[in-house]
Amino acid sequence: MTSSNTLLKKIIGVKDVVVTDAEIYSDHDGVTHLTIDARPNSWNRNKCPFCGRKKLPGYDRPSQSLRVWRGLDFGGVMVDIRSQTNRILCPEHGVVTADVPWAYPNSGFTKDFDMTVSWLAKYLPRDTVSEYMRIDWKTVGKCISRSLHDLEPDLSRRLDGLVHIGIDDTSYCKGYKYITVIVNHDTNTVVWAADGHGKAVLSKFYEQLTDEQKASIKVVTGDGARWITDCVNEFTPDCVRCVDPFHVVEWAMDTLDELRSERWHKANAKVRELSKNKPKTKGRPKSDDKAAAAVKAAKAEASEIKNSRFALDKAPENLTENQQVKLAMIQANDSQLYRGYCLKEALRMIFRNTDADKAEAELDHWLWWASHSRIPLFHDLYKKIKRHKEHILNTIKFGLSNARIEATNNKIKLIIRKAYGFRNIQNMLDMVYLVCSNIRIPLPNRKSRNR
Repeated sequence: MTSSNTLLKKIIGVKDVVVTDAEIYSDHDGVTHLTIDARPNSWNRNKCPFCGRKKLPGYDRPSQSLRVWRGLDFGGVMVDIRSQTNRILCPEHGVVTADVPWAYPNSGFTKDFDMTVSWLAKYLPRDTVSEYMRIDWKTVGKCISRSLHDLEPDLSRRLDGLVHIGIDDTSYCKGYKYITVIVNHDTNTVVWAADGHGKAVLSKFYEQLTDEQKASIKVVTGDGARWITDCVNEFTPDCVRCVDPFHVVEWAMDTLDELRSERWHKANAKVRELSKNKPKTKGRPKSDDKAAAAVKAAKAEASEIKNSRFALDKAPENLTENQQVKLAMIQANDSQLYRGYCLKEALRMIFRNTDADKAEAELDHWLWWASHSRIPLFHDLYKKIKRHKEHILNTIKFGLSNARIEATNNKIKLIIRKAYGFRNIQNMLDMVYLVCSNIRIPLPNRKSRNR
């Protein structure tokens, strides 16, 4: 039969401990507790929690009060580990509290407890984790931070060997609060994240890179933000800059929507003008009333333009039958709006090319067409596309986009939504590093790293 001492050691979940006593009691709320008195064995006594040096000299007398750590529940019974602590003098870290093998430094929970909380938080809302583990929801973030720093003590190692990276910013709170995120395209992991956005924030990323790390970066993808381009040109001038196809087509769609709105206002003005000049008569207009027919036709045209947004935005192969009718009506009645639609589609089709030379010829033709379209809005777009011409061609040549980082941004927003927001930005960044990576969070009594 297994001895009680062995069972208690298994409940603690670590080796190198000596169990001296245990007791079971119920608190004033009727919750049953199992308190285990334990201490590190002689070989691991007076150990520095940071560098691992053993048998260091004591700094002062051991504390007379006992410290308690919360462990994982055992069959619904709350488990506490109780031990006497003392301070030691480390030649490297100075005066510190001696390490205990079952908990991280400055933690009130066992390592298994922190890891389990982190694993649950990866998949469940934070309030659910808080209720199940019987801890405050703010404590969940601290458990995640401790687990991350144990599983990956040096996050800067993610910056080694970067070749293809994507840069973007995403909002995490109302009031224009953003974080800047950098993703490794080759591993689909977040390698760097920081509060804020803009050139000043992104410069911090490049400034912490070594010359060797900067030289390894060959391609950078992102949207058309100037601050991304400026940082790439300043810190990695030999790097290839790619602009995301989605954002380029989105520029054209936004321009087309502005044109649609402009044409709708003109169509409405035409309706008002015709209605104003139409003779006022009692009753319904007669069938041969040309003025009334003109007003009716103008109203129908204005209505079609107003409700044509999806027909204009979608690709032709994805249009519904009703949207195809609307597009045909625009083609017949509004040549300028239809010309804008054709410009948008032509720009979208350029990204279907795999041959960079053919794509460059088509892009040059598109630039000429947009500059001679007699549409002021598309002339402004022409200037923007011309400024990013090299970046667009790089995108087609290397076949890279910001799709991975946009997917990562959605994952980050899901993290924030499950947590109902973060008040501590560092807890949020730690959660992003933990979830958007290849880190496997070990669970108790599973095959995992040795502790």
